[in-house]
Amino acid sequence: MPHAAFESTPDGEGLRIAVLVARWYPEVTDRLREAALATLTEAHVKADDVVVIEVPGCFELPQAATWVARAGLADGIVALGCVLRGETPHFDYVAGQCAEGCMRAAQESGIPVAFGVITADTKAQAEARSQTAAGGVSEKGGNKGAEAADAAVRMAASYRRLEAWRR
Repeated sequence: MPHAAFESTPDGEGLRIAVLVARWYPEVTDRLREAALATLTEAHVKADDVVVIEVPGCFELPQAATWVARAGLADGIVALGCVLRGETPHFDYVAGQCAEGCMRAAQESGIPVAFGVITADTKAQAEARSQTAAGGVSEKGGNKGAEAADAAVRMAASYRRLEAWRR
């Protein structure tokens, strides 16, 4: 008996994607956003089908993801931000609640929320994970914005194919 197979593909044609960007550490998050948008373009997501929403910080990313998902504004959501470890437990609360909240938003809504939030001990580590090279993402540390955008497109495209197959 044949089985249906749904290969993960970066084809975003016809998908609507919301890119949520935390404002803290803009020298990092601006590069995450740029790489995410470039990745969406490469995946054939039209510029008119992308909305970029700035939020105050990473703690607000899950709130925005939940709202966007409940409102039916996007087929996939990319959450971008940076949390650096400091001298207090603030890092643990913000990073943990951000990750848990983004996962909860995805699970409760059925809309994929790709986690492109850098959690690092130092700014140098964060910069290494948000690097871009001329012509694309650098090989050294990569760019978590590009990775998250790719994941959002692949998941949203897979959900769309599964929904069509279900009918």
